[in-house]
Amino acid sequence: MRPAFALGLALALAALLAALVSLVWTPYDVAALAIADRLKPPSAAHWLGTDHFGRDIGSMLMAGARTSIAVALVAVGIGMGLGVPLGLVASARHGSLLDEVVMRGNDLVFAFPSLVIAILITAVFGPSAVNAILAIGIFNIPVFARVARGGALSLWTLDFIRAAEVAGKGRTRISVEHILPNILNLLIVQGTIQFSLGILAEAGLSYVGLGAQPPTPSWGRMLAEAQTMVTVAPHVAIFPGLAIVLTVLGLNLLGDGLRDHLDPRLRRAA
Repeated sequence: MRPAFALGLALALAALLAALVSLVWTPYDVAALAIADRLKPPSAAHWLGTDHFGRDIGSMLMAGARTSIAVALVAVGIGMGLGVPLGLVASARHGSLLDEVVMRGNDLVFAFPSLVIAILITAVFGPSAVNAILAIGIFNIPVFARVARGGALSLWTLDFIRAAEVAGKGRTRISVEHILPNILNLLIVQGTIQFSLGILAEAGLSYVGLGAQPPTPSWGRMLAEAQTMVTVAPHVAIFPGLAIVLTVLGLNLLGDGLRDHLDPRLRRAA
């Protein structure tokens, strides 16, 4: 196991473990206010200090990991669940009107970043974690559609696909039985990358008030609330920032390691 991959796996598992543990236990109640303990520096009682409401930052980070991972995971699921079939259909009908419609639709979605999509959605339905999921998920659809289409197009000219066509299999059946299993490595790697970007996007949306709303903890909102207190209590901003950076770094390293492991060309080069 390469050191970079091991580090990425360790960081990703640490974030996941914190999120899972927070479902049943946190050192302190994240909803309890203790104004007398506000802005306390790291100590034996509060290892990462307290925020401006006296809440334990370590507990907030654990609960925030749950929010970030849940939003990113569901958003990636939406993108993969809708984008991959679209990409497979487009590749199976390469050069047709359907292929053109799918790809131009992808271009249209790419013209609107997830933040703009979130603004449009929240203007109608209001800010919430669900709307952040929709915004990030919609932006992920064309990403997976392009990856699936690109990977599939490289396979349609191969001999084993030609043999399946000669055997009488339709293009839909070939896409499911032969194309999809052979592009899973691409989709897994892209899913890992989009997962890290989803965590970053959720933090960004929460930072501007479009993500999870109080009292639900969120790393992005913790940063937004701490920006006016950086000079007074820098730990309030440092620890949420580190949580985001380390988690995204870990997932990126994990994605690179998976790519190296799953791509046979890179394995041979190593």
